[in-house]
Amino acid sequence: MLWHMPRPIRSSTERQVQLFKNGRNQAVRIPREFELPGTRALLRREGNRLVLQPLPSRSLLEILDSLSPLNQPMDEWPPIPELPVKPVNL
Repeated sequence: MLWHMPRPIRSSTERQVQLFKNGRNQAVRIPREFELPGTRALLRREGNRLVLQPLPSRSLLEILDSLSPLNQPMDEWPPIPELPVKPVNL
């Protein structure tokens, strides 16, 4: 008689992943179905869990607001040459 062990049911919200070393850091391979948007994320520890969440993209106003003011008066800026206008066929 042949006995069969049922396979564990895998949830669509969890998956076993591979950990590996990248230099002195530990890294994780994120499966395609769990890919995060963008290029940066926030990692935090909650008890014995690690939570990884994407950072929201910043708006143009937030980026402009984070810039420091220029310390040079405008009359000291180098002149910008006036370029000739080229005709465009539409």
